[in-house]
Amino acid sequence: DAGIRYVDAARSYGFAERFLGSWLRQRALPPKHVTVGSKWGYTYVGDWQVEAPVHEVKDHSLAALERQVEESRALLGDYLDLYQIHSATLESGVLDDRGVLAKLNILRASGLAIGLSVSGPRQADVIRRALQVEIDGVNPFQSVQATWNLLEPSAGPALAEAHAAGWGVIVKEALANGRLASQDRIAVAAALANPWVDVVLSGAVTVEQLQSNAAAAALRLSPAELAGLAKLAEPAEQYWKERSRLAWS
Repeated sequence: DAGIRYVDAARSYGFAERFLGSWLRQRALPPKHVTVGSKWGYTYVGDWQVEAPVHEVKDHSLAALERQVEESRALLGDYLDLYQIHSATLESGVLDDRGVLAKLNILRASGLAIGLSVSGPRQADVIRRALQVEIDGVNPFQSVQATWNLLEPSAGPALAEAHAAGWGVIVKEALANGRLASQDRIAVAAALANPWVDVVLSGAVTVEQLQSNAAAAALRLSPAELAGLAKLAEPAEQYWKERSRLAWS
């Protein structure tokens, strides 16, 4: 009813894929009526303990991709539209791994859209590197998911470049992991105001939060208001340092 037609999950989001696949099938929603994205590259190991010393284990290897894409397909079936590298970094080497890139090309050729998500103060560097990727004459990537919010807008220019290249652009953490939750409509509306954005994710956990986030689609901020909000931006390194201190949720 709210017009939400994109849902984002990941192999490491607990039972998210299992629950989502079951929910969609129970409602007999045709796959063409909803777009589902998921991610590979992390495995959840927290055993549902908030205080667990380790919640996720990162693995961007070809073996992990081959295992997790089959797991995702088994749970989501024909609903799975977009498969993303979970938090790609320059350090993991995934953007230079020819085996992984070749497999992503095969998945793309099979009809599965391929993307990557990024995180951290070097998001822009990773996005620009991904734009340059080519394997057998093809760049496998068609979309990017990145953090952008009023406190951390540094990826904006690189996201604009991705949009200009024809990629879909998904914004995550528009509420800065809760730091902007008290002004959620303004924060989401500011993200939606970017001309390069296609989707802004909601991390709502209640119906009321979801309705409030969705209402931001009707809010139009003026150029003067957006200019004023831009003054909230923090240095990227400072923002991500603060984010690392937040409790796991």
